[in-house]
Amino acid sequence: MKHIIFIHGACHGAWSWYKVSAMLRSAGYRVSTPDLAASGIDERKLDEVVTFAQYSQPLLDILGSLPAGERVILVGHSLGGMNMALAMEMFPEKVAVAVFVTGSMPDFTSPPSSVLDKFSILHPASFWMDTQFTSYSDEERRPSSVFFGPNFMQSKLYNLCSPEDVTLARVLVRVGSLFHEDLRLQPPFSKGRYGSVAAVYVVCGQDLAVTADYQRWMIANNPVKEVKTIQSADHMAMLSAPEELCQYLQDVANRYA
Repeated sequence: MKHIIFIHGACHGAWSWYKVSAMLRSAGYRVSTPDLAASGIDERKLDEVVTFAQYSQPLLDILGSLPAGERVILVGHSLGGMNMALAMEMFPEKVAVAVFVTGSMPDFTSPPSSVLDKFSILHPASFWMDTQFTSYSDEERRPSSVFFGPNFMQSKLYNLCSPEDVTLARVLVRVGSLFHEDLRLQPPFSKGRYGSVAAVYVVCGQDLAVTADYQRWMIANNPVKEVKTIQSADHMAMLSAPEELCQYLQDVANRYA
């Protein structure tokens, strides 16, 4: 039974994969959807999670517990692509293929924060609309936080999603972080480990947050095995285009796993 692990984006949780995970379980796949630290129903608060590695620990624990020889399919959405990159760096032998779904994808030459730096340059403060940010001093050792506003979510993230999914998201999103400060301190991921894992990228054509041009900029900096474009998907492809994403993930599993 092929094993797919889904990794959610900032402020979200395992719940965001409910459509695609149900489809794949029905198709006979083993599916894991961990909540990262201080996300979803994880009981920790953000101020208890200082580093990006701590935030990623639930994913790393799953990979660390896999039996010898088992290889999984990782699927990372948005900031979840960065968690996936860390997992690829730490456990390359346990990942058959990594699928970036409009995901943050670092290269081998720059600190992981470089993709976030580029995003900040391209998006002025007005882009974030009613999103709330909080910063802390270095002495406080707390990551800067972000909480997506309802107008931002409706206009930038869920622009093609159903009213029901938008309502669900407004109830379930939590204060999160991009962990920009910590990622800026980390060395580049290595070509010998992170870069040794087969990777594919899903470009979402109607993404108004992580735009198609920005997605292709990341791909140019870190070429992947293949690129799939879902033209009808907004940023939340797993909710706005679940059938097409599910079919593509099955195709990837058949080719790489």
